[in-house]
Amino acid sequence: MSNRLPSISESEWEIMKVLWENSPQTANQVIQAMQEQTDWKPKTIRTLLDRLTKKQVVGVNKDQKVYTFFPLYSEDECKRAEAQSFIKRIYGGTFKPMLVQFIEEESLSKEELDELRSILERKRKEK
Repeated sequence: MSNRLPSISESEWEIMKVLWENSPQTANQVIQAMQEQTDWKPKTIRTLLDRLTKKQVVGVNKDQKVYTFFPLYSEDECKRAEAQSFIKRIYGGTFKPMLVQFIEEESLSKEELDELRSILERKRKEK
């Protein structure tokens, strides 16, 4: 597997969520799951599955009569890649300004602040 994960669109991300939840799945199973959540047409869902396959984010098992699809990357790998891409695009690749902005603008509970403090203390000790 390549270290560089291809970019995944918002629509494709929804398909990935279905596959991460349960895999492998046939195209019809993915369509059924997506139609419970969206008003997308089967053709749209098949197109998204095809795009993800071409991007090599989704694998296809062609050994059986009915093809089954499965994710080639874990949800955590994709989240990490998206977060890094976001930080690079919006904050010039620097994490701290994003973190400061989120902390200043978000209303955090005492428990959330304590958890953040604990994470920062643990990170400080690792250095």
